[in-house]
Amino acid sequence: MSSGDEVVVALDVGGTGMKCALVRPDGTMVHAERHATEAARGPEAVVGTILDVAEGLAGKAHADGLTAVACGIAVPGVVDEARGVAVWSANVGFRDVPLRELARGRLGLPTALGHDVRVGGLAEARVGAGRDAGHVLFVAIGTGIAAAHVVDGSAAAGAHGAAGEIGHILVRPDGPRCGCGRPGCLEAMASAAAIGRRYAELAGVPATAAEVADRAAAGEPLAGRVWREAVEALADGLATGQALFDVATIVIGGGLAQAGPRLLDPLRAALGERLTFHREPRLVAAALGDEAGCLGAALLALDTLD
Repeated sequence: MSSGDEVVVALDVGGTGMKCALVRPDGTMVHAERHATEAARGPEAVVGTILDVAEGLAGKAHADGLTAVACGIAVPGVVDEARGVAVWSANVGFRDVPLRELARGRLGLPTALGHDVRVGGLAEARVGAGRDAGHVLFVAIGTGIAAAHVVDGSAAAGAHGAAGEIGHILVRPDGPRCGCGRPGCLEAMASAAAIGRRYAELAGVPATAAEVADRAAAGEPLAGRVWREAVEALADGLATGQALFDVATIVIGGGLAQAGPRLLDPLRAALGERLTFHREPRLVAAALGDEAGCLGAALLALDTLD
């Protein structure tokens, strides 16, 4: 069997859906599937679905004449990658689930368990918008805000599996209360959810962050104000990140990145204004879209083989 026949079983588990694939070592997806997470069924049922889907993908590889050589799984929340344990997740309900051992037992394959944002950052740094940069900060802005610091293709997990929580940098001490319980976190000011919430409070009508971006671009003053406030808060958070990590490239991903130049152009300018002696990083949009988690999970699994 040649190395061209080898694939990795990769799963990116989210609160509502799972993106699943067979991935070649060069990052090429040869097969992709999507499945509902159905977190409301409880964590045991979700684990069962993860294992069933992974086993089905390994079977699909075999049926297609391919050899599954490893399995990579990405999950949200707090992840102890060294022990292969999903420690905690608000979205999925995991509490100390030994997911790596469970998958390894079911599939009989070397298995890696990673944090969804860290593996997304890993993929963007190695094969996406941050490739060849060496030092990359990947920032995912969606319902929340989280980051991954990737150095020479390796993402730091931290002492407790909780590195990269840039969304909980304090940017506005008198700001709205964050889901973590503290007022003024970056996530409470500039996540997609926060932008929609802020506009609804001021306008009295519901709106998504995408709608706020559209209305701001069309010249609506209130939407413009809300969008500027979010960009300014993001710039403060990224300036803190740059002071800490001194990266060459900041890659912006997640749902808010779909705003494209409407986000990146003013954010780039605002970040530049905040930097004094720090080198200004290249600020770019993510390149891999929602495939980043699967690709990163596969890369993490391949690292275990090395």
